[in-house]
Amino acid sequence: MKFPKSLKQKLETRKVNNALRKLPVSNNLVDFSSNDYLGFSKSEQIFNQTHQLLVDRKLKQNGATGSRLLSGNHILYQETEALISNFHQTESALIFNSGYDANVGFFSCVPQRNDIIFFDELSHASIRDGIQMSLAKSYKFKHNDLADLEIRLQKCHIERSRDVAIYIVTESVFSMDGDSPNLVALVSLCEKYNALLVIDEAHALGVFGKKGEGLVQQLGFQDRVFARIMTFGKGLGCHGAAILGSINLKEYLVNFARSFIYTTGLSPHSVATINVAYTFLQFKTNELQKLQRNIKFFKSEVHNQKLDSFFVESDSAIHCAVIKGNTKVKQIASDLHQKGFDVKPILSPTVPEGQERLRICLHSFNTEEEMKGIVKFLKELID
Repeated sequence: MKFPKSLKQKLETRKVNNALRKLPVSNNLVDFSSNDYLGFSKSEQIFNQTHQLLVDRKLKQNGATGSRLLSGNHILYQETEALISNFHQTESALIFNSGYDANVGFFSCVPQRNDIIFFDELSHASIRDGIQMSLAKSYKFKHNDLADLEIRLQKCHIERSRDVAIYIVTESVFSMDGDSPNLVALVSLCEKYNALLVIDEAHALGVFGKKGEGLVQQLGFQDRVFARIMTFGKGLGCHGAAILGSINLKEYLVNFARSFIYTTGLSPHSVATINVAYTFLQFKTNELQKLQRNIKFFKSEVHNQKLDSFFVESDSAIHCAVIKGNTKVKQIASDLHQKGFDVKPILSPTVPEGQERLRICLHSFNTEEEMKGIVKFLKELID
């Protein structure tokens, strides 16, 4: 079948730049690549309790049967959204099919024409895609640079009319760096300029806080943030996402977020898994404590091997060693695979050219021996 020449050329360019993506095959290597920070995706207890919850609710169906506004709003949705909003100390929670759907849905409909969005330059693709669909004006600011953001806010503050809303968008943990903004200063800055703060907590859920609530709640800022996006495919080990905020925000999203309105709802099984995973966060904190200990141990090993200069500073489960060049970082990742460690190279254009890196994800189930091993071999390969 004929394939457009322009598309073929784009693929060839990727091949020349050693940046062509391919779907990986499953392996039995030590997991330092998945976002399954707490090991919930493989939890037999969560699997069994999810099944029991469905049996108890007499929900023996495989699909939602339609969008939530038609036939897909089964009873577990309301129960789980109430559980999530209580856990996160917010007025409401609205479940979306994925973190991507949540961000696209929010940013494409909430900021209005003539409103202004300032977003961190390293914001996730789903945030940027949603902003592109918005009618609002948008400007990026330098990564985690609040001085740069304030310069832009000052200019905007002078020019804007009373009816124009300003949205400031960031992530509490950045997926390709593992670092975090200064949320204390950022919240104060938003209040100073009467701006609405939106925070994606995809990689903070299950990692920060006494029960894995996320970085916003750890700092006690849940009442000072306009909206939080919680994604369940990382720390909760399942699927879906929720937007947290006021009751008014939930009502607005139900009426105007196209990625919510025009899609089939999650199956009862998917929502039941979210429900059970949140229950585990509330009452079984052993895995969270193991993860937090592993993060400290890994950082100490990096320091002991004198590799600090290669790593982006992070207190999260994501630790990135910057190794310039697609070819070089792919080769080191391949060598680590040969040693038994599953770690992924992050190539340009996913990250800017010259910022290619190994993305090492830590988990509650990684052993000290495994962490020592990967840091030791990385040191040898870099040297």
